[in-house]
Amino acid sequence: MYEGLIVAMVTPFRGGAVDLEASGRLVEFLIDGGTQGIVVSGSTGEAATCTVEERRNLWRHVREVAGGRVPIIAGTGTNNTAESITLTRMAEDVGLDGAMIVTPYYNKPQPRGQVEHFRAIARSTRLPLVLYNVPGRTATNTLPETFEKVADLPNVMAVKEASGNLDQATGVARTRLTLLSGDDSLTLPMIAVGAKGVISVVGNAAPRAMRELVDLGRAGNVAEAARLHQRLLPLFKALFMESNPAPVKFLLSAMRLMANELRLPLVPAETATEQAVLAAAAAAGVNLEAPAGVPARR
Repeated sequence: MYEGLIVAMVTPFRGGAVDLEASGRLVEFLIDGGTQGIVVSGSTGEAATCTVEERRNLWRHVREVAGGRVPIIAGTGTNNTAESITLTRMAEDVGLDGAMIVTPYYNKPQPRGQVEHFRAIARSTRLPLVLYNVPGRTATNTLPETFEKVADLPNVMAVKEASGNLDQATGVARTRLTLLSGDDSLTLPMIAVGAKGVISVVGNAAPRAMRELVDLGRAGNVAEAARLHQRLLPLFKALFMESNPAPVKFLLSAMRLMANELRLPLVPAETATEQAVLAAAAAAGVNLEAPAGVPARR
């Protein structure tokens, strides 16, 4: 389940509300592009500014549109263990296929606290879990030895590793847990040290290319994978010139998949970033005319 190309899906908004129509359109685009799993309500999905009811409605809609074709995984981790348990149980009740649990942010728990947090959530649900380490957002790093301490829990299946540290990723790969890249630009290097795939932001706009990169890397076709990596590298960089998901939402609006709308405190990307994103997308072979949809609302 936690292998290959998994896309951290953005949440489309229109007029201040979650745009379910555009969400369904994006799901179809992702599945058509070869996506093997979808994460809803992660940081890329602006979950922090969505209400519980908005998340529930979005999860139901995405599950219905996907129709069992790919696993749907909800981001349910917060810095409150009890709230994380409530959201994870809600994902199970909605009928989703898994949950992603981020290291608690802001509180800065010690490793023992991280372990107890993950254990409490895992014991509250039957859903398979992917744990998510992203110290750039959480201010706390979860080390391989901490993940090793929860690897005995049968429904803890994988780690999305976004520390940017290949040594640390190698340590996670030595556990029984499936290692997944949490950085698009490190997809190929992390596959080289044992990753089985990526949870991707770039895959929102370029799912076919990201699926090809993962497949080539996992097949050991290093030369072709490296060439594709080089072609995608400008896009990897451009989509993180400003806080995610502002750049990728602009690109998706240019592709007519959704409106270029974010929720405060996030704001749309600057003009210079938009120009860089369009240039990088063109260099990467992203076809702005390909997806069907309505004109973007700016």
